[in-house]
Amino acid sequence: MAGSDVAPDAALARIAAELYAGPLDEFVSARNAQAKHADDRELAAQIRALRKPSVAAWIVDVFAQERGARLGEALQLAAELREAQADLDAPALAELGRQRRALTDQLARDAVALASARGGQVTPSTAEAVRQTIAAAFFDADAAAAVASGRLVRELEASGVAIDLDAVVGGGPPTPMAAAPPTDEMQARRERRAAEVGLRDAEQALLRAKRDQSKADGDALDLTRRIEELSRRERELEAGLVEVRAKLDDAQSRVPDAESRRSAAEAAFSAAERALDDARKALGH
Repeated sequence: MAGSDVAPDAALARIAAELYAGPLDEFVSARNAQAKHADDRELAAQIRALRKPSVAAWIVDVFAQERGARLGEALQLAAELREAQADLDAPALAELGRQRRALTDQLARDAVALASARGGQVTPSTAEAVRQTIAAAFFDADAAAAVASGRLVRELEASGVAIDLDAVVGGGPPTPMAAAPPTDEMQARRERRAAEVGLRDAEQALLRAKRDQSKADGDALDLTRRIEELSRRERELEAGLVEVRAKLDDAQSRVPDAESRRSAAEAAFSAAERALDDARKALGH
């Protein structure tokens, strides 16, 4: 974390928080008045050095001080999610991303609504800067501490670059966010997530097995019906073959008699032809 490790002067931090959550257009006059009434010359100089926040930073400061409990819960959840995401698979990470974006958008809308209720004029670009600042707090512990301090001087971006807390927070470095849950608790959560993943995988495997079993049962039933149909046709064909063979045997048994009758008919025909020729000759034809 950038900046001094020494805790900020309590008086300076208190005065800075009061100024940053006060009316933005009165910041300079209020700051100078606070410096004028300071008992300590060094404190007075530090108060005069406080920079006026940007509109987006002021909106976040107002939200952090008036809705601190809700913002703190969201930032603590974000810290736990940062710890947990290393153990998540791609679908779970995608779902986590959707949930994080939804929470970011909701907090940003609430912060803008709170500032608007206090008379602040919020442009779309300022509202987006508020959303980006809260998003940065979800991804980075230093950004989270800066946002939670209520003494933010300028908006933040989730750029992955280390944040200079002295440059973005007025009145001294912010109090670090609460530490992540103990290692044993995180380990228990990881083990539970692993068990949940294992359960989900087992359930999906069971569903696949059921689908495969159902398909195999259907295929076996179709094959049984096919065999029954082919067996029926085989029996019909065998019965037809027996009938054809019987008719063939009957026809073959009649061949000698037919041949005999044909030979007799041929002989009779030849005799008739000869008789006709003899009759014609007798008539002199």
